[in-house]
Amino acid sequence: MNYFRWRKFKNAFFHALLILSAVLVLSPLLLTVFFVISKGLSSLDLNFFLNDPKPSGTLGGGMRHAILGTLYMVGIGALIAVPTGVLSGVYLSEFGKGKLAHLLRLSTDLLSGVPSIVVGIFAYILIVLPFKSFSALAGGVGLSVIILPIVIRSTEEILKLIPNHIREAGLALGLPRWKVTYFIVVRTSLSSLMTGIILGISRGAGETAPLLFTAFGSMHLSMELLEPMGSLPVQIYNYAISPQEDWNRQAWAGALVLITLVLCLNIVSRIILNRRAILNKITGRM
Repeated sequence: MNYFRWRKFKNAFFHALLILSAVLVLSPLLLTVFFVISKGLSSLDLNFFLNDPKPSGTLGGGMRHAILGTLYMVGIGALIAVPTGVLSGVYLSEFGKGKLAHLLRLSTDLLSGVPSIVVGIFAYILIVLPFKSFSALAGGVGLSVIILPIVIRSTEEILKLIPNHIREAGLALGLPRWKVTYFIVVRTSLSSLMTGIILGISRGAGETAPLLFTAFGSMHLSMELLEPMGSLPVQIYNYAISPQEDWNRQAWAGALVLITLVLCLNIVSRIILNRRAILNKITGRM
């Protein structure tokens, strides 16, 4: 009897310990989010989203150009990095066993550890110098380098979780290897793959250093690919170090918008994936 009581005590103790650990891990995130909300929520209004910044010393204005610029350059970075990263991750998981795979893994690990400011210098040399202008294209390329290693490593590790006997069953039915990889391995892991992709995009959306060397920033709305473009991280940085209280206030509002954009990206992708999973189950039963 005492033995069972001891087991129940250990179970309750470690269960409480796990809950405490989860609370400790979530506390910094929640405290940061609540602090940004308390500082930035009062500064958000319709003008913040519809207007560009006003000249120094003038109250008001907004960050329309920076919000659209962030979406624009993150979209360019994702368009470059996501297909390349997913394909590279699939290759490493399903086919990569030679020297090329070893070199790709090593390069990915090294790339994930490179400081973001070095990535900005790389994009500066690759895009800005040849075109002789700061541009949104250079900013998107810089962000793609930030996103790429996260997508590659997450894709590889997620696909490795699929048991080998599932692949062998598909091959035993006479399916080509590419069909087994695409229709069985990749599609069944789509939800998990999307998590890694969103993680990479979220990391790129919050980067400031690469954009200082590439897109440089602008106080006006511009959607030209080869012209300087504003972004939320750079605008927040410029406003945060300003001595003007109104710009400091708007910096907190911009930080709140940036956090909200990342959160909305996660929520929308989850809704889409869950709806697709439900539809697949319904059609499978029919």
